[in-house]
Amino acid sequence: MRQRPFLVLWTLAVAATVAAFVVHLALRGRTVDLGYRLGRARAEQARLREVKRVLSLEAASYETPQRVEMVARTLLGMTPPPPERVIPVRGYAALPEEREPASEEAGSAPPSGGQQE
Repeated sequence: MRQRPFLVLWTLAVAATVAAFVVHLALRGRTVDLGYRLGRARAEQARLREVKRVLSLEAASYETPQRVEMVARTLLGMTPPPPERVIPVRGYAALPEEREPASEEAGSAPPSGGQQE
């Protein structure tokens, strides 16, 4: 009779050990799987950062005046307007960098609000 409680306790101990080992293996497999997923996500993040950097540089190049002028002339066929097509705007206050210095010929040309070539 004394062996029965020992056998029950021994069976419970073995079952608990097996259950703990199975849980450990399941958690270890999950950890490995999450590690692989994390590696793939980091690689994708690095790729997307590089794409963003390249696109930012490309967008910045499209904003330069030289690029805008080149696109306007080549793709859109635009040319500077002839002088007779330029209409000065009355009451236009030119920005300080657009104003002509007072030492030059004053009143030689009305302000056009833009640059001509």
